[in-house]
Amino acid sequence: MANDELSAGFTGTPTEPPTGVRKAAKTATDAVSREANAVVVGAADHPYTATGFALTVALAFAIGYIMGRSSVDSGRSYWR
Repeated sequence: MANDELSAGFTGTPTEPPTGVRKAAKTATDAVSREANAVVVGAADHPYTATGFALTVALAFAIGYIMGRSSVDSGRSYWR
């Protein structure tokens, strides 16, 4: 049947390989994908280290936020 051929979708490769911005974007996407996979594998191999690192980063952001909020100007100007 002819309809079965159309429902398969595109399964080939593009006729022209990506160049320029497309090639750079594909390369960057592939690199990010590899790094994300490496992080997931590392976290699975060392769950306590990954948890400790995540908590350390969260604590660092919290301390930075608190320090930033405490340095907000109190409303008084230097020139008054």
